[in-house]
Amino acid sequence: MGFPSPAGDYVETRLTPESICGVGIDTRFLETSSGFAVIEPVTRLVQGQTLLILSGGRTQFAKLRGRALITDDGEAIEGAEAAEVEVMGRVTFFINSTNADDDSPV
Repeated sequence: MGFPSPAGDYVETRLTPESICGVGIDTRFLETSSGFAVIEPVTRLVQGQTLLILSGGRTQFAKLRGRALITDDGEAIEGAEAAEVEVMGRVTFFINSTNADDDSPV
């Protein structure tokens, strides 16, 4: 008869995006060109918030600045064009991928 190993007290659980970001049931993960984006539902719009939007049939990230949405490529969506934009959610985290092939992951 043996006894339990004291090393078992020091075993760490595997890190997952869910455990690191403290996500909820409505949270989604979106794969991007540089890793992942953590998307949560929008309850209210806040200035400077990064949003996932659907505009012109494509999804893209945009920041809310005043009454305009500024996309990653610097385009401003405002006025009647902004009324046609569908907000898919707000970005709470960007998780950068660190591939073994990457010479400079930071």
